[in-house]
Amino acid sequence: MSEKKGFHVAVVGATGAVGQQMLQTLENRDFPISKLTLLSSARSAGKTVSFKGEEYTLQEAKPDSFQGVDIALFSAGGGVSKELAPAAVEHGAIVVDNTSAFRMDENVPLVVPEVNEQDLLNHKGIIANPNCSTIQMVVALQPLKEKYGLKKVIVSTYQAVSGSGAAAVEELTQQTQAILNNEPFTPEILPVKGDEKHYQIAFNAIPQIDKFTENGFTFEEMKMINETKKIMHNEDLKVAATCVRLPVATGHSESVYVELDSESATVADIQALLDKAPGVVLQDQPQEQIYPMPADCVGSNDVFVGRIRQDLDVPAGFHMWVVSDNLLKGAAWNSVQIAESLIKLGLVK
Repeated sequence: MSEKKGFHVAVVGATGAVGQQMLQTLENRDFPISKLTLLSSARSAGKTVSFKGEEYTLQEAKPDSFQGVDIALFSAGGGVSKELAPAAVEHGAIVVDNTSAFRMDENVPLVVPEVNEQDLLNHKGIIANPNCSTIQMVVALQPLKEKYGLKKVIVSTYQAVSGSGAAAVEELTQQTQAILNNEPFTPEILPVKGDEKHYQIAFNAIPQIDKFTENGFTFEEMKMINETKKIMHNEDLKVAATCVRLPVATGHSESVYVELDSESATVADIQALLDKAPGVVLQDQPQEQIYPMPADCVGSNDVFVGRIRQDLDVPAGFHMWVVSDNLLKGAAWNSVQIAESLIKLGLVK
């Protein structure tokens, strides 16, 4: 552990949904902060935000905003990260970036502390926080990888609208009210803000998250595929993903099929592994209708796993249901957890 009693922490994007969760998480964890700098767009600069009962004035995020900063938590969009993260590093800060800007950069570790904390030892100033849907899946898969090895992963996601921001949550609320009141409405945000077409999300399921690539997969699906291989240090791992947006405010759910290298595992073995795995809560008593649901995971830092069952045709194949709060473990908590790991490993000076 570092000998410092507190660190100068900057939060970039402090007014956003994830930025607000970062501040709440820092407060809940009683993170050792000697000085807090809150940064935002020019539009939000001058506003005040409360932290531990004190009011902090938001400052516009600029390249020179990071003088004396030890740890900078970024969640203000990829463009902001690409522009300002290198400047923060030049000023001596370690950046934990919650955007996709640096995730696949071979010189930037992509970290989920329960899975690959030691990758932090190789950082060069910037550490990437993975995609929210990737994080919860690899936390559930890591114990299986360590014990049995992994050959194939097929995941279908059921993702909350908060993954698209606060405006998408508001759109879900407004559409729901309009439909219940038999009133007209015009979708404006989902599936992708700025795209040509927008669809109803209330009482619907949209099989598109992010834009489509030339191979027919969306960028969200390709993030899950590529990030999983990088985090688990296995480029030969076969991964496929289908990502769907559901009318749920917060909490991503995933149906995960995994094929192990070994045929020796049983459902009971996997349950026992996950029951003691860090960051995992096992909820798997189907006969009593006990299984994870997003409504129950909101506000928790953990990843919940249930519905574990062996495939009927493939002896080494298993299915599971994985749920987590996408704003916490999928974003804010994983970022703060990385910062805690940096301190634990003595990497913050």
